[in-house]
Amino acid sequence: MLTKLPIYPKLIDHFQVIKDRTLRELFNEDPSRASKFSLDFETIFLDYSKNRMTGETMELLLQLAQEAGLKEKIEAMFSGEKINTSENRPALHIALRNVTGKPLIVDRVNVMEEINDVLERMKRFSQSIRNGEKKGYSGKPIKNIVNIGIGGSDLGSVMAYEALKHYSDRKLTVRFISNIDGTDFAEKTHDLN
Repeated sequence: MLTKLPIYPKLIDHFQVIKDRTLRELFNEDPSRASKFSLDFETIFLDYSKNRMTGETMELLLQLAQEAGLKEKIEAMFSGEKINTSENRPALHIALRNVTGKPLIVDRVNVMEEINDVLERMKRFSQSIRNGEKKGYSGKPIKNIVNIGIGGSDLGSVMAYEALKHYSDRKLTVRFISNIDGTDFAEKTHDLN
């Protein structure tokens, strides 16, 4: 538990010192703040300068990460160790993002083979919807997609759809239902066949 680590009380004390500082004050005191507290990696720009933090905050947070064994935990996740303790299995979402071709061995099995097979089937299925090859119950091409999910099963889908909407086929109608309220279902589907 992070709150039991030796560095944690220092973080609490530090918060008391900076909690009333404004971003305007922090930027005025350090004109190079934006470049100090931002990262550029390939096509990703991460700007965390607009958080109430200082160089000391970063040092304390890095020490917290070290005391918590974050580096070792990340290595365990990427090596396929069973870090999901509630289900006694690895957290394999990292395998979905593995585009390196590098195997990921879990219980002496390369899980990448099955994952790549499923990803390929998903690709073929989605292409068959977009090109009109996949038919609905009526025998007509599918034009309406309703995603029903709660929590991550909704949020992840909505996030991916919104992020990629510019590239989507606008002939398809996509809706998201994120709860068990019958009214929400009725409203999200009222104009669909």
